Amino acid sequence: MNRGNFNIERFCRQVEAFHGHIAPGVVVGGFMVHLAKSYIPAGVLFNAISETASCLPDAIQLLTPCTIGNGWLKILDFGRYAVTFYDKKSGRGFRVFLVPERIHEHSEIGAWFFKLKPKNEQNTELLMAQIKSAGETLCAVQPVQVQREFFEKQSKGKIAICPVCQEGYPVKDGWVCKACQGESPYDASIYSEQGMPVPDGEKSQYV
Repeated sequence: MNRGNFNIERFCRQVEAFHGHIAPGVVVGGFMVHLAKSYIPAGVLFNAISETASCLPDAIQLLTPCTIGNGWLKILDFGRYAVTFYDKKSGRGFRVFLVPERIHEHSEIGAWFFKLKPKNEQNTELLMAQIKSAGETLCAVQPVQVQREFFEKQSKGKIAICPVCQEGYPVKDGWVCKACQGESPYDASIYSEQGMPVPDGEKSQYV
């Protein structure tokens, strides 16, 4: 199925290979990204903002040069299913978002998006059929002006050695790195369980 120059079946194969399975959120995101791109004039270099960390960023990375790694994709996890493409120089762009009223017009899409059914009770075949049929009609577009702080390139600044973990980190984060300030995702109890010393502020410890 082709919608304009967007081949949804080919995109679904890409989604499966990249995302691990054909997730409805990434497929919906594909239509959103395709629509958003259509508002960006040819030759304009653009960045992207995803307002959710779930699924939509993968659609952006599959269909545009904007990735988390190259810094052209920013994720602001507001929990809203919306994507914005904007001119790198001016910050002017377009935001594409899902319209609740339009979602409710499709039974299985509504049940999926608003979590009205447990996942194991959803009709996946019907859901995907409705998404492919509805496509971009689920969306609305609004012009936006992105604030300067989001589109001006920010320098990482100087790099120092954290006195606690002895790893490099940006000086602007404070006198120790963010992980050693308590933002680490790792459970320190693993050190005691395995008989390893817990890193402290006096000396670094390597495992």
